[in-house]
Amino acid sequence: MSISKNAIISVRNLVKQYDSLTAVKGVSFDVYEGEIFGLLGPNGAGKTTTLEIIETLRQKTSGEIIVDGLDVDKSPNEIKKIIGVQLQAAGYYPLLNLNELIKQFCGLYNTDADPSAMLKLVGLEDKAKAQYKKLSGGQKQRFSIATTLINKPKIVFLDEPTTGLDPQARRNLWDLIREIRSKGATVIITTHYMDEAEQLCDRVAIVEQGEIMALDSPDNLIDKLVSSGFERKKEVKKANLEDVFLNLTGHEYRNE
Repeated sequence: MSISKNAIISVRNLVKQYDSLTAVKGVSFDVYEGEIFGLLGPNGAGKTTTLEIIETLRQKTSGEIIVDGLDVDKSPNEIKKIIGVQLQAAGYYPLLNLNELIKQFCGLYNTDADPSAMLKLVGLEDKAKAQYKKLSGGQKQRFSIATTLINKPKIVFLDEPTTGLDPQARRNLWDLIREIRSKGATVIITTHYMDEAEQLCDRVAIVEQGEIMALDSPDNLIDKLVSSGFERKKEVKKANLEDVFLNLTGHEYRNE
């Protein structure tokens, strides 16, 4: 899919202070319409705070953020209508089945969505009557992504979507994220898996101690490091152990 150079998110000089701690220190970046953008950094770097401010879930100290032409200070309710934010596991009623949860989210968004169609999108159509608490880790992650799509958002935020998943579930989610983008959404992800960011993201911003240290495509960032004289101690092979594992065990969804 071609990526527009139109910025759907613009962040300028964003600052967030907590008493004496400055968690975000004048960060500026754009996210282009139709791209998969990665916000990367160690725990405590400020990436989650930055995303929560963009999502209108947290107040900024200073700076400017525009989301699809809307100012986060002036139009937070309008912004909420065009974004999808992945919830963590604690955000779901564990005793409800997936059909019931989809209908519940439709009520929250004041919209209609076919539960069967939403579950089919993430490979969970055969789990429609299953309680959320009985899903595996990968199934819960796929369901959480389905709930972000109920209001047909222009922008989807995924916070560490594959943490703790087995290789099949992880690669399945990669395919799902690409599919979401192929249907016209812009996707912003955080992840601690650099191979995941390299495979999925068109561009990444690397954040450390509240500041952006680098912002470019994964390929360009790697090329810059190599051109500086960096060499890996171990020769890079054409495949890795995860490729071996998947070749032997398959890529299909596991819904048992």
